[in-house]
Formats: sequence, C-alpha cells, structure tokens
Amino acid sequence: MRRPLIAGLALAAVGVVAASAAALGLRDDGPGAKGDAALPPATADVVRQTLKDTENVTGTLGHGKETKLLTGLSGVVTGLPTSGRTIRRGQTLYRVDDDPVVLLQGGLPAYRTLSTGLSGRDVLQFEKNLWALGYRGFTVDDAYTWATAAAVKKWQDDLGLPETGTVEPSRVHYADGPLRVQSLQAAKGDPVQPGGTILTVTGRDRAVSVTLDVDDQRLAKKGARVGLTLPDGEKTTGRVTGVETVVTPAPDDRSDPETEIKVTVSLDRPKDVASFGDASVSVSFTAEVRENVLAVPVQALLALAEGGYGVEVVRGGTTRVVAVETGLFAAGMVEVASSELAEGDKVGVPA
Repeated sequence: MRRPLIAGLALAAVGVVAASAAALGLRDDGPGAKGDAALPPATADVVRQTLKDTENVTGTLGHGKETKLLTGLSGVVTGLPTSGRTIRRGQTLYRVDDDPVVLLQGGLPAYRTLSTGLSGRDVLQFEKNLWALGYRGFTVDDAYTWATAAAVKKWQDDLGLPETGTVEPSRVHYADGPLRVQSLQAAKGDPVQPGGTILTVTGRDRAVSVTLDVDDQRLAKKGARVGLTLPDGEKTTGRVTGVETVVTPAPDDRSDPETEIKVTVSLDRPKDVASFGDASVSVSFTAEVRENVLAVPVQALLALAEGGYGVEVVRGGTTRVVAVETGLFAAGMVEVASSELAEGDKVGVPA
C-alpha cells in the first residue's frame, strides 16, 4: 500500500479511536492505567510477523522500452526492414540514398568520424565490432591505425560503400544488443534530414513496461524482484532491469510538466509468456520488507497529546496506554516497538 495513503488512513483511524476513548472516559494525555469501566469495545492481538510494503500496478507485456531511431543523414529513404524483424550486429537497419546504416554493438554512441591517427574508447568499441564481424589484420586497441583502415575498406566493400577507410558516425548505430523493429516512422521514398525519425525499436526479448507516478518512485529499484500475474491468471516472476524518469512538457502555460517513472521488467521464464502477444499484466512490486516485527492493526493507534502514537494495552480487567514507535505500514497493519509491548498482548480497537 502507498505509505502516504496508509499514513492518512492511520491518522483517520487514530481520530476515530481517540474519539471512542473520550466517550469511554479515557484520556490521551500519556501512558497510564485505566479501570474496568474504561475497557475498549474490542481488542486485537499484538502479533509478530513479516510486513511487506507492496503495490500492484498494471503493466504491458511487450518487448520493453521503445526507442526512436534518428538518422544523421540527408537524402531519400530507399530501404526499410519489416515490423517485428530482429536486426543483429553487422546487419542493415535502413538505407538512405541506397547506402546502408549498420547496427553495431556497444554503449557509446558514434559521435565523430573515425580515421587513421585517432585514438579513444570509440575506436576500441568499433574495432571490437569489426573483429567480431570477421575482419582481421589489425590489433584491437584504442588506436585507429593504417591496419584498421585497411580492414575498414574490406568491410565497406562488402557493404557496397565507397572504400574510404574512414567511418562516418551517421553510417553506424550502436546498441547493447540485437534490436527488434517495433514500427516504421518513415516510408520508402520519403526525404529525410538529420534528426528525422526512421524507426521505433525495442529489445529482442519479451519484457513488461510499467508507468509509475512519482509518488511511487520507491517501488522502482533496479534489480528488484517482482511478481507477475498473466492474462490467464497464472503467476510468474521478473526483475526490474530499467528505470527512467520521463518529463513531458506542459501543453500550455497554465499546466505543469508531467513527470513519470518508466520501468522495464525482464522475465525470469520467458517461455511463460510465449503464447501471449501484447497484453496487460499485473505487476506486484515490493518496496520494503520488515521481518519478525511486532505489528498491530492501524486502527489500534492512538494519538498522544505530547506527540507520537500509543496503543491501549488490555491486561486482565484493566487497560494502559503504552507509547510506541511506529515503523512500516502495510496491508492494514503497522509495525510497532515498545519495551512495554509483547507478542500476544491485547490492544484496544474500535468495535
């Protein structure tokens, strides 16, 4: 449950219980023993249990985060892949003026023309790809040498490009792995300029996408385990692999920008969703777990005049208000701690 919501419920419950206590002649001015006439209308046990701050959110089963692929070229689109196709390292993403733009693997975007005499991380990244594609005769390091240029010419010849020995950044696109074409944003024959959108792509593997409000950001922890309920009611599990904050500009001067948290969840067992296309799934996030703690119903909390909370402990025919420190609120229960409270004690609650 959302902590702000639970806290609000807790305060409301505290108000109700405090009013009930006043009607029964109880004071909320601190701990103290009460007589038989002040017994609460009902009681609940103090229990020792594991509390989990969980929330269920609707997500979309697909292929994870969608990315718009922009071109760095000017010309006419002459070749496009089909939607749903997977593009791997060394393969053509699209063609402009009948020359290919090639997918390579790496996390550093292409940002400059590579030529003899240059060095850097981008050179090393490119040479790793060239070697992986079967081109040899150079040392894989961060230096772009004449030997690198010679291998590049062979690669360019195989692609049908002019054999310049240099690599323009607009002719390659780097990604962490294979890309799946989600949709086409251009058609053959369309003129394009640098910065124009050509394709929308995703990762190859099935994944679940979830949009969270900023208030729920605590749920979005990379690496966290989640539970998934599929359209047929079957259960499976996954892991948060991506978290991104997205700010959408306000449509006008009278509105505020909208901020959302985009979460990508990978599946532990992809075969569990093999029979589904794009579909809605329920995602169960667990933000916090408190094991082996004392807990009471939220309605048992009393607001103390000096600040903080207490509970009305019922022992025999008497009651006593005991100050407690509160912890996690979850599923209608609240974690409490006090040296005067033990598992199995009875606490007062509204009838």
